[in-house]
Order: sequence, then structure tokens, then C-alpha cells
Amino acid sequence: MPTLIYGPGYGNYDFGDRHPFSPVRAEATLDLMRQLDIDAEPVIPEPATIDEVCSIHDREYVETVEALGTGEDVSDFERFGLGTADNPIAPGMGEGARHLVGGTLTGARRLMSGADERILQLGGGLHHAKRSFAAGFCVYNDLSIAIKDLVDHGMYVAYVDIDAHHCDGVQETFYSSEQVMTISLHESPEFLFPGTGWVHELGRGMGRGHHLNVPLDPFTRGAGYLRAFDAVVGPALSWFRPDVLVVQAGADGHATDPLADLMLTTADYEALFRRLIALTDQHAKGRMLVTLGGGYSLHAVARVWAILGLVLWDMPVPAKVPQAWLERWRPLLGDAPEELHDAALEAAPGQEEIESHNRQTTTRLLDAVAPLWI
Repeated sequence: MPTLIYGPGYGNYDFGDRHPFSPVRAEATLDLMRQLDIDAEPVIPEPATIDEVCSIHDREYVETVEALGTGEDVSDFERFGLGTADNPIAPGMGEGARHLVGGTLTGARRLMSGADERILQLGGGLHHAKRSFAAGFCVYNDLSIAIKDLVDHGMYVAYVDIDAHHCDGVQETFYSSEQVMTISLHESPEFLFPGTGWVHELGRGMGRGHHLNVPLDPFTRGAGYLRAFDAVVGPALSWFRPDVLVVQAGADGHATDPLADLMLTTADYEALFRRLIALTDQHAKGRMLVTLGGGYSLHAVARVWAILGLVLWDMPVPAKVPQAWLERWRPLLGDAPEELHDAALEAAPGQEEIESHNRQTTTRLLDAVAPLWI
């Protein structure tokens, strides 16, 4: 039986009502999972300690984040990427971020102990945070901290990121590591933050060939996305042979997301989740830690992540969203779909050209890494 990790402290990571990275997204998802009868009492994690956060982040940066979160007067904080529209100063932001880090660390340690195999951490996924720089709504990089803990215990970690935005913080942290492989499928950095994640970014030194980026054209649909996923992820995991798979399951590739331009549906996400589980069983000894991530259409992320829960718990995906959930969240959802799966997307011009360009991108990536995998 999978394990669910979630704690009330996650709600402290809150940049305000107008900010898209809202804790309401996870709250609505957990409520929908319960309405769908997913029987999982969450493990409530302890927040990460300052020392645990400093395993990845510079201590001066961490001390600045913590001080700002408690209202202290701190000068020169802008050099850390703090106080911007993406990463505004918010009460309790350090503590809230440490709660999210604690959840992902708890999941990693439960995998290491053998207590669990499949884990859903209903939060985290802060993949943009750098060693001493906040970016893209991310203050502390829970993923890098947890992956480092796994690596420090001798494990080889494959990290797969399906967020619409490239996992620049995680990739940068492990760019020279032979124990970590990062695989990211994202909208092309030509059009989308953070401007990284090109095919040529393959790693450095012992990490060369361990970092695979699939930049996809805007308006890529599910069939093309899944073709790219199948072409890259399975062969990469077969070569790398990881001990564990860590997944960032951002849902901002959904067709209704306001901050990206991929065109996935909830059915496409279900297909992705089933592929990831099968690949984990085949290549990573069944050990899988999944976090959340981006996703800014509330009705889309709640349905996508609830489907993730259903797939992990090996339950059928019903047709309808429970009416009780729709009524409870109606003030925030607006005119939300009443089905878990979206209606089919209408035909759109330009798809053949998009498909052709994405196939060329995938081919260039595989040609680039082939000599490094011999």
C-alpha cells in the first residue's frame, strides 16, 4: 500500500491570495482524494532542520530566509532573489518551506529504510531553488535536499520531472554527479521560464550523459508528449539502473494552465502516471517518491493529482467528480468540469509541424547521449 505524506504546516508556505503557488491547491487535492475514497491517513512529517536545509543551501541564504519570515529587518536580501513578484517576502516562509522539505526528506528516508515503496508527498517539488537564490516560487529545494540524502546513503537516483518548466535547480545541483540522472520534459526554454533545459545540457565531468532535457514546442498535445516520453525515459532508466525514482509531478502542462502552453489533458496525465509506475517496477526496484510541483488551474491540478492518487493506490478512475467536492470548492473553482477526465481537445492547425519539430528534438537528444552510454 502506498504512503501519503502531508502536514498542516504545508499551509505556511503561502505568498498571499494573489500568488499562484497557493497551498489551496494541495488542500483541494487532498479533499478530492478523500471524496474519491482513497483510504490513506497522511503521515505528518517534522519540518526539516536548518542543518538539513544547509546540506544544499548556503547558510547565509538560509539565515536570511528565516529572518525575513519572522519579520526581522534584513538588508541586501534582493541578491538572494527574495522580495520579487515570484518570491515575495511572506510571514513564515522559511518555516513553511522547511515543512515541505521535511515531507520530501521523510519520503526519501522511508524508502531507504524499506518501510515503503510508493510514496506520494502531497507538496514540495520546489525544483527552481538554487544554492543561494530563490526563483520561480521556490525558496528551498526540497528535491535536491532529499536526493542528496539518498545519494549520501549510496543510492543511485533517477529524477523525472514532468513540470512544464525545466528543473534548473535540481539539474545544477547534480550536474557533475554520476549517482544522479535528471530527465526533464518541459516547454521549450525559448518561450518559458527559466530559460534552461536545452538538449545540449548533458552534464559535466562524471555527470556527462546523466542529464536529459526534452524541450517541447508550445501547444504540444498529449500524444506527442507521450511519444517523446517513451522514446527517452525508458532507455535512459534501462542504462542508468537506479535504486529509486524521484518524480516531480507538476500539473502545469495541462491545457487550461495560465502560466504555460502545453496541451495535456487529465487522460494524458493518467497515461503518464501509469508509465512512471511501470518503469519504476521495471528499473528502480519498485521504489518511487512523487512530489507535487507547478500547476495553477485549481480544477485541473486537483483532478490531475487526485488521478495520480487513484493510480498509485491501484484504484479505478471514475467518470464523475463528486458533487460534494464541487459544491465545497465552487467559490474558487468557478465553472469547473464535472468529469475527472477532460473532453477531447478540438483540432488545431500546426500540429504536424509541432510533432515534426518535437521528433527532431528527441532524435538530437538520443544521438547526443548514445556515445556517452557505451
